Amino acid sequence: MLIRPEEERDRAAVHAVNVVAFGRSDEAELVAALRAQVPGAISLVAEEGEAVVGHILFTPVTLGGHPGLSIMGLAPMAVAPDHQRSGVGSALVRAGLERCRERGAGAVVVLGHGEYYPRFGFAPASRFGIASEYDVPDDVFLIVELQPGCLASASGTIRYHAAFGSVSA
Repeated sequence: MLIRPEEERDRAAVHAVNVVAFGRSDEAELVAALRAQVPGAISLVAEEGEAVVGHILFTPVTLGGHPGLSIMGLAPMAVAPDHQRSGVGSALVRAGLERCRERGAGAVVVLGHGEYYPRFGFAPASRFGIASEYDVPDDVFLIVELQPGCLASASGTIRYHAAFGSVSA
């Protein structure tokens, strides 16, 4: 399996992986909207043979009151059902976090499974005094510091790009 940056030739496959993984087109349409509207996104694919079997996207988010702090949001991540539970998602997360670190991001947030993401260092964002703009349980809004201590004096509400408002829970 190869993890690499998404290329234009991957777009149809990325769309298909998101549709099949989520069982609907909302996330696939979100990826297309973010790709078109958000500079600085990190989009990676997992490729096995010639097939795209997974995708992950990171986009900049803002933390109210801290405009100089670089934080990325992980969303969405999709793995084709026949490749789930085989390490594809973990490889995508690890590679994506490394790319975010290389780009100078201080932290990454995710709205995701509280039992899955802690293995990558994520912890409830509330521990840092950071909240989501969405009304979600504490155990699913998580954050990881890529630069230790970068959140020491940060608190507030994370805001995502407006395109996220089009996705229903």
